[in-house]
Amino acid sequence: MLVTDGNGLPLGLLVESANEAEISLAEDTLATIEVPQRRGRPKTRPREVVADKAYDKWLFREKLRWRGIHPCIPERRGKKPRPGPQINLDSYGERWHVERSFAWLQNFRRLVVRYERSARMFEAFVLVAFVLICLRQF
Repeated sequence: MLVTDGNGLPLGLLVESANEAEISLAEDTLATIEVPQRRGRPKTRPREVVADKAYDKWLFREKLRWRGIHPCIPERRGKKPRPGPQINLDSYGERWHVERSFAWLQNFRRLVVRYERSARMFEAFVLVAFVLICLRQF
């Protein structure tokens, strides 16, 4: 799972087994964000989370709001609307930045065909790939 900024550059990463639901890993992935500042503690809380319908869960939205994060997650079809703040999907059009980041990772064969058995080694190769991607961007 990956958290990116508005340009598609990675802020947080979590590698887990494929048999876990994405919604159960979302909070752990958000906890990996640490953006260094010039002074003081690193930033660990984004202003907004833009995610797809797989993350449409009332409890997850409430936890985001409790942390002061605006959730931009569309609701699944056929679901009863819950009481609470209305969903503003103005930022949802920018979700393609995350998909572009995943497309950048597809350029690295070692990540597409996972040769590593351990998640820790695979995560290390993902980090190396993002270092190379960031070097290309600047």
